[in-house]
Amino acid sequence: MSLASMKSFLGSVNPRDRSSDHFNQLRTTLENTIPSRKSYSPFQIKSDVLSALFNAFWGPYFSLFVPGATSPPNMRSFLSEIQAKHPWTDPPIPGRSCGRVFQKGECCYRCKDCSLDDSSVMCSQCFRATQHEGHNITFYISHQAGGCCDCGDSESWRIRPNCPYHPPGTSRTPRAYTTSTPASTMDVWSPSKHPTRTSTPLELRESMARTIAYAVDYALDTLTNSPDDIIPPHGEHELRTQESGDPFGKEVYAVLLWNDEKHSFEEVINNVCEATGLPRYDVAEIVDRIDEEGREVVETSEDILRLLDVGTRLHQIDLGVTIRRTYDTYREQISALIIEWLLDLTRCRVGTDPFLLRELISAELLNPRKKDISLAYNRIIEGSKSYSDSETYARLDWLFLYHTKWWKKPRLSLKQLYVSIITLGHDYRTAMGSHFASIYHRVIENFLLIDREGDTSVKYFALQIYTVPTIAEHVVRYHNLIPRLLAIVTAFATEQITGTRINFPPDPNQIVDPDSKAFKSKRFMPVFTDLRYLCGNHTIQRLVVSNSEYITSFSKVCQMFMGINPNQRAKENHVEYESDTWINVFNVTLSLSRVVKVYGEAYGRATVGQLVEAIGIVVRHTMTVCTLQENRLDRTKYRSIIPHIVEFNKTTYTVVKFDVLESWVSFHHALHWLLAELFKHVNLLGSESLRTIGYQNLRSVLLRNSGDLDVLTLIDFPLRVVTMIAQIRAGLWVRNGFAIRGQLLHYRDFMLRELCYDQDLFILQTAFVVLDPGLVLVSILDRFQLRSWFSGEMTSRVYDDNHLPSMVEEFLYVIITCLSETGNARRLPMEGAVRRELVHALAVGSCGFTEICKRVPERMVEEVCFEGALMDVAHFRFPESTTDSGLYELKDECFDEVNPYFYHYARNKREEVDAILRARAKKKTGSADMVFVPQPLDIKFGQFVTLTNAFQSSVLHQIIFFAVFNVSNNQGKMTSVFAEAILDQALHLVILGIIEQPQIFSRQSAHVTYELGGKQSLIDVLCFLEHKDTFKALKAKIGWCLDHFSQNVPSIIEKRKIPDTKVKNTVEEAKKRAVKARQDAIMKQFAAAQKDFLDNFDEDDEDEEMEDATEQTQSFQSYGPCIVCQEALDNTQPFGTLGLVQASRLTRQAPDHSTRHLNEVLGSSPSLDRVVARDTRPSFEASKPGTLASTQTTDSMYSTFNAFPREFTRFGMHGSACGHMMHVGCFATYTAAVRQRHRVQAQRSHPENIQRKEFICPLCKSLGNIILPVVMPMTVPLEAQSFPDWVRTTGINLLRSTPDRLLESLHFKSGSGEFVFWAAQDFGYPSFPRHPERIDPLDTHKMVDTVMVAARTISSQSRHLRDRVEQEPGDRGVGMYLPEDLAVYTLASIETAARGTPTLPGQTVADQLTEFQSLFIRGLVACLTKLAALQFKDRSDGGRETIRHAIVKRLLPEWRRETAFNSPLLLREPLTIIVEMAAVSPESLRYVTILAYYASLARITIGIVQLLMKSQHVQLANTTNGKQKDLFGDLGTFVMSVVRHSPLLEHSAELILETFGEERFSKLLYHYSLPFLRRAAVLRKAIHPASLSSTRLPDKVDEYGRLLHLLGIPALATLSAYDTIQNALSGWCAHYGFLHISHPLECGIILDYPLVYHLAELPYYLDDLFESENGEMLCLRCETVPQDPAICLICGITVCLQSHCCVDAESRDRGECNMHTRDCAGVVGAYFMPKRCAILYLFGGSGSFAPAPYLDVHGEVDFSMRRGRRQCLHDVRVEEIRKLWLNHGIPTYIARKMDATIDVGGWESL
Repeated sequence: MSLASMKSFLGSVNPRDRSSDHFNQLRTTLENTIPSRKSYSPFQIKSDVLSALFNAFWGPYFSLFVPGATSPPNMRSFLSEIQAKHPWTDPPIPGRSCGRVFQKGECCYRCKDCSLDDSSVMCSQCFRATQHEGHNITFYISHQAGGCCDCGDSESWRIRPNCPYHPPGTSRTPRAYTTSTPASTMDVWSPSKHPTRTSTPLELRESMARTIAYAVDYALDTLTNSPDDIIPPHGEHELRTQESGDPFGKEVYAVLLWNDEKHSFEEVINNVCEATGLPRYDVAEIVDRIDEEGREVVETSEDILRLLDVGTRLHQIDLGVTIRRTYDTYREQISALIIEWLLDLTRCRVGTDPFLLRELISAELLNPRKKDISLAYNRIIEGSKSYSDSETYARLDWLFLYHTKWWKKPRLSLKQLYVSIITLGHDYRTAMGSHFASIYHRVIENFLLIDREGDTSVKYFALQIYTVPTIAEHVVRYHNLIPRLLAIVTAFATEQITGTRINFPPDPNQIVDPDSKAFKSKRFMPVFTDLRYLCGNHTIQRLVVSNSEYITSFSKVCQMFMGINPNQRAKENHVEYESDTWINVFNVTLSLSRVVKVYGEAYGRATVGQLVEAIGIVVRHTMTVCTLQENRLDRTKYRSIIPHIVEFNKTTYTVVKFDVLESWVSFHHALHWLLAELFKHVNLLGSESLRTIGYQNLRSVLLRNSGDLDVLTLIDFPLRVVTMIAQIRAGLWVRNGFAIRGQLLHYRDFMLRELCYDQDLFILQTAFVVLDPGLVLVSILDRFQLRSWFSGEMTSRVYDDNHLPSMVEEFLYVIITCLSETGNARRLPMEGAVRRELVHALAVGSCGFTEICKRVPERMVEEVCFEGALMDVAHFRFPESTTDSGLYELKDECFDEVNPYFYHYARNKREEVDAILRARAKKKTGSADMVFVPQPLDIKFGQFVTLTNAFQSSVLHQIIFFAVFNVSNNQGKMTSVFAEAILDQALHLVILGIIEQPQIFSRQSAHVTYELGGKQSLIDVLCFLEHKDTFKALKAKIGWCLDHFSQNVPSIIEKRKIPDTKVKNTVEEAKKRAVKARQDAIMKQFAAAQKDFLDNFDEDDEDEEMEDATEQTQSFQSYGPCIVCQEALDNTQPFGTLGLVQASRLTRQAPDHSTRHLNEVLGSSPSLDRVVARDTRPSFEASKPGTLASTQTTDSMYSTFNAFPREFTRFGMHGSACGHMMHVGCFATYTAAVRQRHRVQAQRSHPENIQRKEFICPLCKSLGNIILPVVMPMTVPLEAQSFPDWVRTTGINLLRSTPDRLLESLHFKSGSGEFVFWAAQDFGYPSFPRHPERIDPLDTHKMVDTVMVAARTISSQSRHLRDRVEQEPGDRGVGMYLPEDLAVYTLASIETAARGTPTLPGQTVADQLTEFQSLFIRGLVACLTKLAALQFKDRSDGGRETIRHAIVKRLLPEWRRETAFNSPLLLREPLTIIVEMAAVSPESLRYVTILAYYASLARITIGIVQLLMKSQHVQLANTTNGKQKDLFGDLGTFVMSVVRHSPLLEHSAELILETFGEERFSKLLYHYSLPFLRRAAVLRKAIHPASLSSTRLPDKVDEYGRLLHLLGIPALATLSAYDTIQNALSGWCAHYGFLHISHPLECGIILDYPLVYHLAELPYYLDDLFESENGEMLCLRCETVPQDPAICLICGITVCLQSHCCVDAESRDRGECNMHTRDCAGVVGAYFMPKRCAILYLFGGSGSFAPAPYLDVHGEVDFSMRRGRRQCLHDVRVEEIRKLWLNHGIPTYIARKMDATIDVGGWESL
C-alpha cells in the first residue's frame, strides 16, 4: 500500500493521536494489566505483550512492516517470522560487512592464511563464495548464539577474501568518539548512497523511537530491584521486606528455579517433584523450559511458609532459587520478552530498508534513561545511590551492568543484539566499544565475583571490541583501558575485594597468595586474554612503546608474580602432602607469559631510545625485587644477595652466593622473561644503533649505573631455575614427589618451554656478551656446584657418584646452548624459525600432524607460514588402511639442516637423531663414521657479534679439558653411557672452538697444561683417547679434532701423536683363548656321541608308530588342542566350535512404488563378483563436492542421506563361528567361570550377558552363545545319474513307499510342508538331560541344546517382527523356522556381504566362503539333522529317508493334494528346501537345486509382476538387451505360462510386458534371481563341494552363466528339453494360480533387494552437515535440530544423542539411540555422531565408540572436533564400517572393546 492510499484509508484520524493511544495502552498493559494477574501463563503473556508493543511501535504504518497487510495484524508471534514468508535479498553494498549473527549449532569458518587473527571468521555463504584453495581452513560449531561473520570488514583480514556479496568500499579516517557523543552524528548508510533505503514518515520514526525507549527503560527499571544472588530468603521477614515495585504490596509470591550446568535433568525433576508434589509430567515440562529459557516459575501461592519450604528444599542441592512477588516476577518475564522483541527487530526491515530499525535501537540505547517512567519506580530510583552516582550512564551501560541479573535466554539475546548493532558500521562499533570500555571494570567485577553463569557473561563481548585495531586504539587512548586492566589484575590477584566490589585503585604493595581463591578461580584467565588481544594489535603496540608508563605499570604487575610458590629440596624425608597449588600458579603463569610475549614483541616497533628506556625500567623493577628492596618476595624464604669470592683457573672471581640444594627456588620470574623479550630486538641493540644515543654497546647500557655483581644478580634467578631443573632431572629432588616433576615437565618440556625456560637460557646467553665470559662461566659452575670437578677432582663433596655425571651432562648442555644457539642472536625470521623447528621435530622420526604440533612451540603452530613450511620440508604419506593415519616424513635433503645438538633435544633425542644421521651417511657413503660439523655462528649484527669471544676464555678451555680428562681417567665411577655422553658434549665444544676461534683455541689446546691433569694439554688427552677402544663410537670425532688441530699447530701435533701399532697379547687374553678352545672341543665330542645314538636307533619301532598314527588320522582328523584344557580334540570327548546366533534385520526387500530402486536394478552390473562396492581412494581432494540428499520425493526409497528405508527389511537370525574349538565339558566349565566373574564383579558392565547365555571366546574375544558340532564336508563323488533319471527313480520310490503316520503328525498344519521339530519354540523338543548317565563322545545333543536355547530366546521376543504365518500357540512348531529363519538367513547374509567384492579369475562367490563360515554352515546343518533324529530315535537312520521323501513330495506337484502340501510351493523360500535336503540327504543336493531354481524363477516372475503393477506409472531407465536372451530364451512365453492360471495376474503380466518391454523384464528377472544362485553355490560349497562342477567357464561370461554351469542347472532357454521341469513348473504355477484367484491378498510375494548393500551416504565434507539450509539433521521425535545429533547409518534418520527431550516414556534411562535401534535394526545400531566425530555401536544394552570415517587434511581423526580442521570422508574407513555391519560383527566389536576396559555401563542412556 502506498503512503497516499494509506492516508486515504485512515481518513481524518490524526496518526499522532492514534499512536498516543496505542502507547498509553502499552503502558497500561505492561505496568498494570499483566503484572496484576493472579495466574501465570507464559504463552498468554507473550501474546499480550507482543500485541501491545507492535501496536504502539508502528501505529497506522503496519503495511511497511507486513507486506500486503490491509488491516493491523494480530501480532502473537515475532515480526521476523512474518517477513520471512516474503523473502527479500539485499543487494551488495560496498564497504558493508556481512554481520550475520551466528546461531547455536551454526558452522563458522576461519582461513588462517586470510584472517588477521583467530577471531576473524566467516559464515558458510561467504566462505563458499570466496576462494581458499590450498589454505589452512578450520571450522567451528557455535555452542551458543553470538558472534558474527567478519566478511567485508577490512580490519579483520590480512588478505581480502573478495566476497561478491560484500565488495570493498572507500576507505575513510575513523573519528574519535566519547560516551557523550550524540548518536545522531554517527555515520549511517544514507539513502543517497544506497537506493534500498527509503524515506520514513516522521510520525513513524517518533513512535518507533518512543516505544523502543520506553521498553528498554521498563526493563531497566524492573531489573533495578532484581537480586544479584539467586538464593532463597532465610525467613518470612526477609521475604516480606525485600525490594519490590508492586504499588499495592500484594502478598502473592512465586518460586523461581534457575538453570545451571551442574545438575542432570533427572536429578532436578526428582527434587522438584519431591519438593512441590507436582506430577512428573508437569515437572518435566517445567524443567524443559528452564533449560531453554534459563529459569521458570515453579509455584505461586500466598502461603509464604510453603514457598519458603519449597525454595529451601530445592536450594539444598545448590540449585539456584529465588522467591519474589508475582508482580516483580511478571515484570521480569515481560522484560525478558522485550529483549527478545528488540533482537527480533534487528532482523527486520522497514519496507526495503534493512538498517533503520537497528539504527533506532542503537540510538535509544546510547541515550540516557528517563526517570519519569512510573511513580512507583521513580521513588526507588531516586533513592538508589547507584543511579544517582551515574546519571550520565546510557541505557546501554545499564544493560551491561545488569547483565548478571538476567537469565540464560535474555543474556544470549542481548549478546546477539549487541553484535547486530556493531555490524552497522565502524562508528557504531566504536560507540559500543567506548561504552563497554567505560564500565569494563564493573563488568569484570560482576564476572569474577557475582556471575553464576560465566559462559553467557557479557564480558566475552570484549572479543568483538578488542580484536579490531582501530577500536582497540580508541578505547586504550581515550579510556585508559590498559592501566585499568592491570589494576583489576593487581586487585583481584591480591584479593583486594570488598563485598562484591574490587577495590579501585588497588594498593600496589599487597602480596600475592598462591593459595588464595583468586588463583583457584579459572575466571581469572580471560582477563589476561583480553589484555593479550589488546596488546596484540599493532595500533596498541605503537601506543605502548611511545609511552613508558605502559611498560612501567606492566612491570609492576609482573613484580607481584615474581618468585611465587617457591620450592625447597626435601633432603631427608619424602614430603607428606603434595599440594596442587602449583597447578593454579602455572595456569596464571601461562596466561601471564603470553602477555609478556606480546608486550615484549611490541618493542619491535620502537626506536633505539625507547627500547633502551624500556630495558632500564624492567631492569630497575627486576633488581628491586631480587635485592629485596620491594616487599614482593617472602623474606622467610628468600635472603639478600650475598657475594662471595671463588677461585677457578688460578683466578679469583666475585660471584653471587647461593645454594640451590638448600634454598628456596621458584619457577616463576616474569620480569626476566620480559627482559629476555626486550633483549631479542638485536637489530636495535647493536653497537652502531646504540652509538646514536650515546652508548657503546649493551654492556654500557646495563652497567651505566651498576657493576658486574649487579648484572650477576640480575641473571641469578634464571640461573637458579636452570640449576634446579638440572638437579631434578638428575634425581636429586625425588623426595619432593610428583609435584616437582609436574612443574618440571610443564616448564621445560610442554607449552611453557618457549615462554619460560628458553627465556632463562637466553638471559644467560646475553650475559656472555655483557660480562666477561669467564665470570659468567664461573657463576654457572658455582651455581651447579661443579667447580671442584672441573678443577681436576674426580669426586664431588656435593653430589654422589650416581648424580655427579648427570649434573655434568646438564651443565655442558647449558654451555653448548648458550654458545651455539643463534635463533634469537641472529633474529631469525619467523619463516626460518618455523622451518628449523620442523626439521628438528621430524628428524627424530616420521609422525602425524598432531604429534608435530606437540614437538613444536605452540606459537609457531599458529603462524600462517606453518603449514607451508611443513610441506616444504616433509613428504606427506596418505593413510591407506583403516588403522593408518597421515604421516609426515622429513625430506632427504633437509637432513643436512639437522643439528644433533639442537637445544630442544634431550640426550635421548640427540642419540636417536645421531643414529639416524649415521644410518643415512652409511647408506650414502658406506661408512657410518660421520662427524657432525656445525655451521659457524656468523652473527653479522646486534649485541651477539662478540659471542664467539667466549671460545678465547681460559675458563671455558679448562672446563673442556677436565670434561675430557676426567672421562678418559674414569675408574668405574661413571657408567659408560654417561661417560660417552659427556665426552661427546666436550668434543662438540672442541669442534665449536676450532670453528669459531681456530688459531687461539688450537694454541690453547696445544700449549696450556694442567697440574691436576697430569701436566697434559687437551691435545695430549685427545691423542690418548684416539687409540683407546673404550670410545670407538667417538673415534671419528676425535680424529676430526686432531686433524684440524694439526692444520693450526702442525709441529705440536706431530710431536705428540702416538704411532698406530698393534697391541701385543696380554697373559689374560691368552688365558681366555685357551678356555675358549677347551669349550669347543667338549662341544664337538657331544655332537659326535649324539650322532652315533641316532644312527643306532631301531627304525622298526619308528615305522610301527608311523603306521598307527596314519591309521588314526584316517579314522578321525584331529583339530588341534582344546583352547581351555589344551588336550587334543579327537573322538575321545565331544567337542565343538564356538559361535553366535543373533537377531538380525539385515536382509532388505524390494521397496514398493520406487522408481529409484527399479532404475538401480536396471542399471546395475551383471556380475556381483566383478564390481567394487565403493571407490576406495584414500584421498582428500578439496574439490570433491558433498553428497547430501537435499530434496524429498514421494519415492518409497527416499530417505535422508540416501539410506535404505527401514520399513523394507526382513527379520531373522544370523549365525557365525569364530573357529576356535573346545570340549563340551570344558565349555560347561568355562561358562560357569563366566557366571562366577559376573557375581564377583557385580558393578562392572561385562562384555557378555549371561541372561542371554553369552560368553566371549577366551582366545579371540569374539562374542558367542552357542557351541556347534564340527563336521567335515562330504567327500562322496558326484553321481552319474542324470536329472530326469533321478526324478523318475525318486517318483517310483515314492509310489512304493508306505505312508508314515509319525511323519504326518510332524508336518505343519498350514500345508506348507515344513516340519514342527525344526521350529525354535517347538515344545516337543527333548532338552538335553542335566545329568546324563552316559555321553556318547560323538553325541551332539548338548551342542544342539545351546542352539535351541539361543533360537528360542530370540523367537519368543520377536513374534511381532515376523510376517510369516506360524502355528497356533497350542500346536507344535511354534516360533521361527530354523531352516529358513536361521540357516537361509545366514546364507543370505553371507552372500550379501560378498556382493561387490571382486573374486580372482576363475573363481565365484563360493570360493569367497571362509573356513569359519563353512564350519558354521556344516555345524548348523548337523544340528538340524540331530533335531530330526531326536523325533525318530527308534530308527537306525534317524528318519532321514522318511524326511527326504517328504521333501521330494513337496517339490513334485503331483503330491500337492496331500494335506501336508496343500499350500503352494511358490509361497515358500526355495532355498529353505535345499537346506532341509542338506540336513537329511546331502547327496541329493544337485538335483534338488535344479528344482528349487526353477521354483525360484517362477516365484520371482510373479513377484516382479506384482512389484511392477504397483509402479506402473513410474518412468524407468532404458536398458540394452545384454546376454539375458541367451539365458532366458523366449521370456514372454515363460512369463505368461507362469501367470496364466490366474486371470488377474495374466492381465497384469500382459500389461507390464506391453508397458515396460521384455528387455526390462528380463533384466529384472536376471538380477532378482541371481542371489538365489549365489546362495545355493555357497551352501553346496560348504556341504558337498564335490557336487559342484569341476570345470570353470571363462571370466568373460557373466556371473549368472558361470553359476548355472557351476551348479549344473540347465538354463531357462533350454527348458523345452526338460519335460520333468516343465511338468513341475506347470503344477507349481497352477497350484499358486488357483489360490490366487480365491485369496489374492494371501498370495503376495516379496522380493529380496538384489544389489550391493550400502549404509547412509554421508557428505564428503563433514561441515556440510551443519549448514543451516540443510534439513537432514532433524529429529522426527521432538521435531527439532538436536543439540548433539546422531545419524543412524543404517536408515539415515537423525536422533537426539543422550538428550532429555527424547527418552523412553516407560524407562526414563533409555535414550533415543537405543529406542531407534529397537525399531530400525533390531538389536544392533550404528550411529555417526557429527559433533563428536565418532561412531557409536550399540548391541543389547551395551555399546562402544569407534573412530569416525572422516579424516582431516593431515590424515588424522579429530575426535569431538577439538582441532577444528575440515574433515573429508575416507572411503576405506567407510567400507570398514560397512563390512563390520554386513558381517554382523558389531556385537563382537563391542564385546572386545568392553573386555579390554573396565566399562561402567550407561549405554542405555544414549
